[in-house]
Amino acid sequence: MSAPPSPPPPLQQQEEGLPVPLPAAVVGDDKVLAAAQHIVKSLATSKNAADDMIRILSGFDHRLSSITSDLFPSPYPAPSDAAAEPVSQEEEGASFAAFDAAEQLIHLWDTTPEALVFEAPEDDAVHYLSAVDVAVDHLDSAAVSGRAGVVVQLAMARLEDELRHLMLRHAVPLDASGLYCSLRRLSLGSMDDLDTSSEFDPATPHSLEGALDTARSASLAGNNPFDDQVFDLVRPETVGELHAIADRMVRAGYASELAQVYCAIRRDLLDECLTVLGIERLSIDEVQRVEWKHLNDMMKKWVLGVKTVVRSLLTGERRLCDQVLAASNELRDECFVESTKGCIMQIRNFGDAVAVCCRSTEKLSRILDMYEALAEVIPELKELFFGSYGDDVIHDLEGAFERLGDAVKGTLLEFGKVLQQESSRRPMMAGEIHPMTRYVMNYLRLLVVYSDTLDTLLDDNGAGDVDHNVLHNGTDEDGEYLNSLTPFGRRLVKLISYLEANLEEKSKLYEDGALQCIFSMNNTLYIVQKVKGSELGRILGDHWIRRRRGKIRQNSKSYLRVSWTKVLSYLKDDGHGSSGSGSFSGSGNLSSRIKEKFKNFNLAFDEIYRSQTLWKVPDPQLREELKISISENVIPAYRAFTGRYASLVDSGRNSGKYIKYTPEDLENHLSDLFEGSPGSANHSRRRL
Repeated sequence: MSAPPSPPPPLQQQEEGLPVPLPAAVVGDDKVLAAAQHIVKSLATSKNAADDMIRILSGFDHRLSSITSDLFPSPYPAPSDAAAEPVSQEEEGASFAAFDAAEQLIHLWDTTPEALVFEAPEDDAVHYLSAVDVAVDHLDSAAVSGRAGVVVQLAMARLEDELRHLMLRHAVPLDASGLYCSLRRLSLGSMDDLDTSSEFDPATPHSLEGALDTARSASLAGNNPFDDQVFDLVRPETVGELHAIADRMVRAGYASELAQVYCAIRRDLLDECLTVLGIERLSIDEVQRVEWKHLNDMMKKWVLGVKTVVRSLLTGERRLCDQVLAASNELRDECFVESTKGCIMQIRNFGDAVAVCCRSTEKLSRILDMYEALAEVIPELKELFFGSYGDDVIHDLEGAFERLGDAVKGTLLEFGKVLQQESSRRPMMAGEIHPMTRYVMNYLRLLVVYSDTLDTLLDDNGAGDVDHNVLHNGTDEDGEYLNSLTPFGRRLVKLISYLEANLEEKSKLYEDGALQCIFSMNNTLYIVQKVKGSELGRILGDHWIRRRRGKIRQNSKSYLRVSWTKVLSYLKDDGHGSSGSGSFSGSGNLSSRIKEKFKNFNLAFDEIYRSQTLWKVPDPQLREELKISISENVIPAYRAFTGRYASLVDSGRNSGKYIKYTPEDLENHLSDLFEGSPGSANHSRRRL
């Protein structure tokens, strides 16, 4: 709607406390113009306000239209200058006339509460704000202070409604669909996408393999699409109008009412943003009852949401607050804290709920994500919540940050206990890599992503509680090595030592000592490969790897001794003499003993062949090295034995019963070992 159609009537003498206007004969054109000029100069707070006041005064008398705003030299005239100039009766009369016009305009708008000033033509908003300025300036006028108080109260109620309407209507909503798409994209490849149950499930021995190359490839720590984007939370063209309203409310003494409506609106809008970001308002009890799959999704959204809230929403909120509430530094700091602390507390509460949840290994990666997110944003929050108003907010969030750190340390301790106490009694039938080994090493590889954070959390100022014997020798060199490691490195040594000790116990489940060695070699080599092929190698170093390589060599020697010593014993000469002598006595007994040796060798070799072709050595290089070692020990001994004594058993009708294999046959049979499947029954057989 437009401004009132006609100027107010002249001042009435009978109105209590109002001066009687000067007669027209006394008040000349020059004096009226001078008085009007003095009013504009004394009361206007800016050039725009001066222009608005001139338009209002012109409505009373066309002679006042000749006033120019050039008389307004500064946007902030010194109050002492205005107070020093005496106010004439003419000036006082013009001032009351301006108040009357302002009062009538404000009352007129009050009769149409459904209409909105800032939806009317632009001039109407300008006139209304100018009228408010005039009314506020007359609050201290003894003659009209009562009326000014009433009209200002009406104006403030309307401005409060106008502020609420502008902030709600012109708020900029988040793009929920685009945001959710980003959330899903950034969540790929993290630990939650792998099977990391707290129990070691033999049915899923590869549960953590194949995905680690992409783990955190879209890490939440560095790929937030909103990191460098500060949202305009209110349409920019509206900010000036909000500032104009807020400025009048502060000047009128309605800062408290302004803060109340401003904070309520902004708080609700930020709550809606949190909902869009997927940060739910849940109690600790509710969080603890959430299934892991859903909780994991909530934790992912929380990590991204925290960064988006701080770097985009709260940064934008701070900017909006500074612009709208520029009239009072104290008010804008207070309103920013009051508007946003509910949002921060909701973030904190979820962090606290996760921190006190039961410890389980699958949560560790996600808790670390949450911890790192707060580590990144707390310094940024301190720049936004400067001053005493924000101290409590920052303190509360830092408390949640510390509790998440405690949860990380507690979960690692729990993980160590699980490794020590895991007591499955089912041996791996082929001696291959145990599911626990796969799980633990891939889990530790994933934790390396957080090595800097874990070094900070686990700083124990030395080797501490790590037993030097975890390196098997416990030498001074090992002690120096442990002291050279980072805190996280020492924890890795400790956790792997728990794994190795557990595997050592599991190897005893095998009755066959040779299979114990195969099991130990397979698992130790897998551990070494996982360390050497990742950042674990950088952290643990060459010393640690050399120790494990030495253990593999020892197991290889033990395997040859346990598995092949008996077989090779049947190929020993035992001082029988040359088979070519032909004339020594007891040749019949010698032939029988040689036949018995061949027979026992065949039985022993066949037994090894049947069992060890079913054993499995997954690593092709280790498998080939074992076969070569066996061949180097067995084939030359067999070739020499058959070369010397074959003639003693080769002349009878059943000679094939004793010499079943040529050296080449043995070589072919040995190639079948450790493949994890029955060996070929149709190897070619050639007689000597």
